[in-house]
Amino acid sequence: MQDNRLQPTQIHGRSGVIVAVIAVAIGAILWGCCSIACGAEGTISSAPADLERTTQSEPAFLKLLSGLLHNDLLLCFAILAMGMALGSLRLAGIGFGTSGVLFAALWMGHFGKQQGWSMPDQIGTVGLVLFVYTVGLGSGTTFFRTFRQEGKSLALLGIVTVAGTAAMTFGLARWMQIPGELATGIFAGSMTSTPALASGIEAATRDGFNSLDVSIGYGMAYPAGVIGVVLFAQLLPRFLRVDLDELDRQLRATNKSSHTVERRLVRIANPAIVGRSINEMREFAHVKAQITRVLHGERLVPIKSDHVFQEGQIVLLVTDSYSLDLLTAFLGQATETPVVVDSDHERAELVIASPEVFGKPLRDLHLRSRFGVTISRVVRFEVPFVPSGDTVLNAGDRVTAVGQPEGLKAFVKHAGHRTRKLHETDLMLLAFSLVLGILVGMVPIKIFGLPGFSLGMAGGPLLVGLLLAHFGQYLGNAAYMPAAARMLIQELGLALFLADAGFRAGGSFVETFMQYGAAPFGLGLLVVATAVTIAYVFARFVLGMNLLQILGGTCGAMTSTAGVGALSGATESGVPVASYAAAYPASLVMMTLLAQVLIAVAT
Repeated sequence: MQDNRLQPTQIHGRSGVIVAVIAVAIGAILWGCCSIACGAEGTISSAPADLERTTQSEPAFLKLLSGLLHNDLLLCFAILAMGMALGSLRLAGIGFGTSGVLFAALWMGHFGKQQGWSMPDQIGTVGLVLFVYTVGLGSGTTFFRTFRQEGKSLALLGIVTVAGTAAMTFGLARWMQIPGELATGIFAGSMTSTPALASGIEAATRDGFNSLDVSIGYGMAYPAGVIGVVLFAQLLPRFLRVDLDELDRQLRATNKSSHTVERRLVRIANPAIVGRSINEMREFAHVKAQITRVLHGERLVPIKSDHVFQEGQIVLLVTDSYSLDLLTAFLGQATETPVVVDSDHERAELVIASPEVFGKPLRDLHLRSRFGVTISRVVRFEVPFVPSGDTVLNAGDRVTAVGQPEGLKAFVKHAGHRTRKLHETDLMLLAFSLVLGILVGMVPIKIFGLPGFSLGMAGGPLLVGLLLAHFGQYLGNAAYMPAAARMLIQELGLALFLADAGFRAGGSFVETFMQYGAAPFGLGLLVVATAVTIAYVFARFVLGMNLLQILGGTCGAMTSTAGVGALSGATESGVPVASYAAAYPASLVMMTLLAQVLIAVAT
C-alpha cells in the first residue's frame, strides 16, 4: 500500500551543512531587510526614489533588497526558499518539512504589515486547490478499499479519533473562551493537518469570520502536534516494555495472509494437468495468477500459447502470497532448482496507451497466441497486482510483459507505449478535473439542521481526486498522473498555500498572543493528549489491535508524518506504515469536513 502523504525533506552530511548555511544566510538577509524596513520612516515602495528614505548608514545592497521585497512574486518565493530551508533542518530526528514555510511566512507577515508588503492575489487559493486535489488523487486508491478489506477497522479508528478530538476541542474552547476560528486552527495544528487548516480558512472567509485566527491557531498548536505524536510513538513501547521487532516476528509467524506479489518455481505433479495446454487451464481464468515461464535445460524461457504441461516440468508461478500455497499444491510442489533467467531481453515494462488494448479483458486480447506474451504484473495508481483473465487493462497502466524479444517488441508497439508516458501528465484532463472539483466545492450542504456549508476549495477538489483515483479503472487515463509529478504539484501547492496563509496571519500573530496569552498553547497540548488517548483506548480495548497497529493507526489518525517516521526508525516492521496508510485517508477527509463544522458551530 502506498503511502500518499508528503515526507519531510531530510538532509545529511555535507548537503545538510550547505542547506543549513543557506537557511541562516536567507534568514539573516531578510532579518536585515525587515529591520531596515521597520526602522525607516514611512513605508518603502517599489519606486527607486523612495529608497532614499532609508538612513545613509545602511549598506546599498540591503536598501535594494528591502525595496525588492515589495515585489509580491519575489516576496512569495523568498518565503518559500526560507521556509523550505527551515523545514529541512532536523533536531533529534524531527523536522517541519514543508510546514516550515508557515513559520517563515508568519515571521515575514509580522514585519511586512506596516511596510505594505503583499502576496500575489489568489496565490494561496491556487496552491490550496492543487494541494488537496493531488492529496485526494494519491489517497483514493486506498481510501475506499480500506472499508472493504482489513483496513476497515483502521479507517474506523481514524474517524473515531478525529470526531472525538473535534468534540473535545469544541468543549475546551467554549470553557476557555477561545474563539471558534482560533480553536479550529488549534484543532488542525494539533492534528498536523494542513487540509483541515485550508478547510477552516476557506469556511471562515466564506462565512465572514476572521480567517487569520485559523492560521495563527495552527501555528501555535503545530509544534505540540508534531512533538506529542513522536513522543507517544517512541515512549509507549518503552512504557509497556514491548520489543516492536520481536512483536513483528511473532505476528508474521502466525499470519501469512499478506497480498504481496510472489514468484515461485513449481514442479508439475498433478495428473489432472499433465497433457493439457496452458490455454486449457480454465482453473486459472478467474484467479489472479500467471504462469510466465517454463524450464528448458537450465534456462527459464517465456511460455508459449501452445505449451503442453508434462509431469516433472518446472514452471514459474506469479501470484499474490494469499494464493501462493494453494496454487502450488494444485500444480504440484515447490522446488528450488537453480535456473537462469534472461530478464534483460525477455521482459519489458511499458505503459498501456492504445485503445486497442485498454478497456478489454486480458483473455480477449489473446496476447500469448498473437505475440507470445504473458502479462505478469500490473501497476495501477502505484499499486501492483497480478492480473487474471478477467482483468481489464486501463490507459496509463504500467505492465510487466514476459516473452521472446521479437514478440515483446511487437506488443510494445501494439500497446502504444512511449517512454515519456511513464512521466507524462495530461494538463487538459488535469484542468478539467480541477474545474469539476471547484464546482463540487460550491454545492451547498445541509446536515442535521446545522448551518449550511459547502466543501469549498478544500473539500471539493479533494473529493473529486478521491473519486477519480478510486474509479480510475473505468475512466481510462482521466486521472493518471506520474508519482513524481503528483508529489511536485502537491508540495508546491502546499507551500504556496502556507506562504499566503502564514503571511496574512503574521500581522496579527503578536496581537493575538498578547490577547489570549498561553491559553491557545495549552489548548493545543490538551487536544494532542485527547487524540492519542482516544486512539489508544479505542484501538486497544474496542478493536483489539496489537501495539504495532495501534502506533501506526494513531499516526495515521493524526496525519502525523513525523510520528510514522519515528516508528520507521524504531522498528523494521512494515505494519505501522501499512496501518498509517489505512487510517490516514479517512482521517484526512474527516478533518477537512469537521474543520468547517467547527467554524459553523463554534463561532
